[in-house]
Amino acid sequence: MAVRLNKRALLSSPTMHGDEQRFVQEAFDTNWVSTIGENINRIEAEIAEYVGCEYAVALGTGTSSIHLATRMAGVKPDEKVFCTDVTFSATVNPVVYEKGYPVFIDSEYDTWNMDPAALERAFAEFPEVKTVVVANLYGTPARLDEIRAICDNHGAVLIEDAAESLGATYKGRQTGTFGKYNCISFNGNKIITGSSGGMFLTDDADAAAKVRKWSTQSREPAPWYQHIDLGFNYRMSNIIAGVVRGQLIHLEEHIGQKKALYERYRDGLKDLPVKMNPFIADIMEPNYWLSCMIIDRDAMCEQKREDLEAVFTKTAGKSCPTHILEKLNEYNAEGRPIWKPMHMQPIFAGHPVVTTNGVFRSTDEEPFTTVGRDIFERGLCLPSDNKITPEDQDVIIEVIHKCFE
Repeated sequence: MAVRLNKRALLSSPTMHGDEQRFVQEAFDTNWVSTIGENINRIEAEIAEYVGCEYAVALGTGTSSIHLATRMAGVKPDEKVFCTDVTFSATVNPVVYEKGYPVFIDSEYDTWNMDPAALERAFAEFPEVKTVVVANLYGTPARLDEIRAICDNHGAVLIEDAAESLGATYKGRQTGTFGKYNCISFNGNKIITGSSGGMFLTDDADAAAKVRKWSTQSREPAPWYQHIDLGFNYRMSNIIAGVVRGQLIHLEEHIGQKKALYERYRDGLKDLPVKMNPFIADIMEPNYWLSCMIIDRDAMCEQKREDLEAVFTKTAGKSCPTHILEKLNEYNAEGRPIWKPMHMQPIFAGHPVVTTNGVFRSTDEEPFTTVGRDIFERGLCLPSDNKITPEDQDVIIEVIHKCFE
């Protein structure tokens, strides 16, 4: 009989080691606590070396990195931009900051990421599009070489949102290097954290210099404050950079811990009508940021979701995400629904979503389905904090088993 956990099993929280405090103390001791300092210089160099790109620019958030990448791509008002559909809104919001118009690309079941076939269909429908934003969901790479080849063939700029996938590889190459402009995040729940922070990655020296200038209010090299371009207060602080430096030392350790969680879930749930979030083992290695699962269609009990709440009707031998998440919470474990697709969000009502079967809109009178919506309806994120013990994970697995009784 499962026993309620004494300490809450979290979805994903920071794991600190002490090295972070050493670098932060250096910033205090040298009085460099703002947006200039050795921690910033070092973390830019260290991330660029780890990922394998030429230039890294440390910014205040992952979102600000995507924003400046979108700006570098030259997105204009009302210009259509192809975006991953199943993702966090921070992937898409920066397009709107530049007054662009997101068009969403459906997912594939093999990775839960942008479907290259749907992207190719999107270019056939909207050949004028010149920017694509692809996200790597839950630490699993998209089919990045295929997506990049499609973009190159259509003369489009690829922006890779690798906010969730630092340390993951695709065909032996680190994510965050496949786009012309790439973005990572150090938010508090990511694989490593600075409490906040992000990074713009590129091999383009001019782009790196321009983003660095934009992020510091576009100040010109004059003895007074001279401004020609619109600027932003987006630079990372030397304090946050110190935290990220201390975290980077432990990135591979964190990935190993997350992988062990994923594999214990996979083995513990193998007798249930569920599957773990997938990846293509021959060509990619995730960073296992979040362990997720999807319930087989014929094992789903009735579930109804409104904009702000969900209800379900329990059926013997079946379950659903709402049921499992409620039960996990009862036992002091935190899970989450899969990202709700962007085309289903009220803010983007009426925006196109492109599938391999055609172009649809949430305002269409005829009902339609997408792979992304199906994953959202049947999937959930499991407690994935790398401080969860095997014993606590056994309780979580037992609770999920009982949901299917």
